[in-house]
Amino acid sequence: MSEIFGWLPNLLSGLKTTLLLTVGATFVACPMALAAGLARLSRNPFFYGPAVCYIEVFRGTSALIQLFWFYYVLPHFGFQMEALTAGILVLGLNIGAYGAEVVRGAVQSVPREQYEAAKALNFSKMQTMKKIILPQAFVAILPPAGNLLIELLKSTALVSMITITELTFKGQMLRASTLKSTEIFGIILILYFLLALSITHGIRKLERRFSYVKV
Repeated sequence: MSEIFGWLPNLLSGLKTTLLLTVGATFVACPMALAAGLARLSRNPFFYGPAVCYIEVFRGTSALIQLFWFYYVLPHFGFQMEALTAGILVLGLNIGAYGAEVVRGAVQSVPREQYEAAKALNFSKMQTMKKIILPQAFVAILPPAGNLLIELLKSTALVSMITITELTFKGQMLRASTLKSTEIFGIILILYFLLALSITHGIRKLERRFSYVKV
């Protein structure tokens, strides 16, 4: 037991980095998912084209390779960034691409009658989307968004490949020095599970909070 308490400072330091990556990438992913999802529905090629390119590139390639490109390749083209910044951007853009399809599907699931009602009330397209469509789509977005956030949390382990010492990497370092694989990775398993459980609980609370929007 005393050994476990001796490991905790190292593991909690890694956990702090994991949380920073998760929160930072979420702040990147949410606006990207919303913007790309709505642009994907646009008939204007100026919006539609870049949205499709972004979604297909980030969904169709490995997140690990994307990390390597942002951190190791882009500096050759004059774009230098810190490892943590690269990790947050890549994870956020990657999950944002999947989230964009969630947004698109949720918006398309809103009944056409809602659009017709908004038109009858003389709402502009912007007002219709902001006041009628998105509030209803938001309820449909929440469950898959929770799944994507958990995937984002688990994907933070990849950033150890670009020198970031997050939770999993800290665990690997401790295992190498102590050879206590079962105990160390057992603790890490529990920490990831508790974080994922917190995300699930938070999303369910939001679902209950906004369920009144359904029609």
